[in-house]
Amino acid sequence: MLPIIRLITVCLLLPTSGCPSPANASTATDALDEIPLPTRIKFCGFTRADDLAQALSLGIDAVGLIFDPRSKRAVSTDVASALSRQVPAFVSRVALFRDAPASLIDEAIAATDPDLLQFHGNESAEFCERWQRPYLKAVPMAEAQDLEQWCARYPHARALLLDSHAPGALGGTGHAFDWSRAPRVLSKSWVLAGGLNPANVASAVTMASPPAVDVSSGIESAPGIKDPALMRAFVDAVRRADLQSSRP
Repeated sequence: MLPIIRLITVCLLLPTSGCPSPANASTATDALDEIPLPTRIKFCGFTRADDLAQALSLGIDAVGLIFDPRSKRAVSTDVASALSRQVPAFVSRVALFRDAPASLIDEAIAATDPDLLQFHGNESAEFCERWQRPYLKAVPMAEAQDLEQWCARYPHARALLLDSHAPGALGGTGHAFDWSRAPRVLSKSWVLAGGLNPANVASAVTMASPPAVDVSSGIESAPGIKDPALMRAFVDAVRRADLQSSRP
């Protein structure tokens, strides 16, 4: 029934002449399934309410809050709680950790009630699943990786996040990895991160076709300080690339 529901939803936005008859519903839903989904956009490393408000006005899909004290973008649980309350329904709140003690993760979850956890260290699958919440597992792409092995190691991860950092290092460096190593086919969803900015994200989307992109330093004037113009330019670049990719 779900394809028919999807069809009805689309038809509500179309002129009557554009809606297929029930007899042709199967053909129409098949056509809809061929329409590529837009690239999801996550902005990470918020520290200020005004920056977050500006980002949300651009229609991004997810916001990241960093709970690693070694990061220049780390926030306290009090600041994170206030920022989290700004995020409306249907925008995902992501809490990022790197080899954090369980007690810190407990505090962050209590403060922000995140929709997703994101783990950037050497956390085991068992540890990531301890909180019974959807999670992302970062893969350090500075070295070649067998991504299917990562899928097998973290079978319940919602997605893999392919970042440009080396194993054990922090993300947010502003350096990209070789996008030709991004998967063409993978048994799990994935997110492209590392070194993205308004000048290169369109090329990244066109070359790698990621389901989602994640950016932090590429939309900043300084660590933790988001730049409104760069944020808008980044979103515009992704949308242009999506539009170009959808053309026959």
